[in-house]
Amino acid sequence: MTDCIFCKIIKGEIPCSKIYEDDKAFAFLDIAPVNKGHALVIPKEHHETFEDLPDDLLEYLTKLVRKVSKSVKQGVNADGYNIGMNIGKAAGQLVFHAHWHIIPRFNDDGLKTWPQKEYKEGEMDKFKEQIVKFL
Repeated sequence: MTDCIFCKIIKGEIPCSKIYEDDKAFAFLDIAPVNKGHALVIPKEHHETFEDLPDDLLEYLTKLVRKVSKSVKQGVNADGYNIGMNIGKAAGQLVFHAHWHIIPRFNDDGLKTWPQKEYKEGEMDKFKEQIVKFL
């Protein structure tokens, strides 16, 4: 992809604060962090979303996300971290190159978890059936 910002970062056309690189993956600090130390892990091959990643690359990247997450936590002395991936515009994906966010969390950072909703009576079974038929 010639206009993908992450592909340009990988090629060195756009500067970044790289924290890891090998032949399959790249990790760097997010320029608009939720908390300082917020990192991104991306495949070097261009794949738009999580769903597009080949299984072998997905397995490799998952292990790397764990490794980078541990390093971020230790490096910024975080109390925990969130790992997230936005898939599709409706979910907040801004760059259409598959990427994981590793967001260090601190007990006093003021961030909350997602809002929670409730199912109406019998509604959970209906949604379960709709989902299961696609597995």
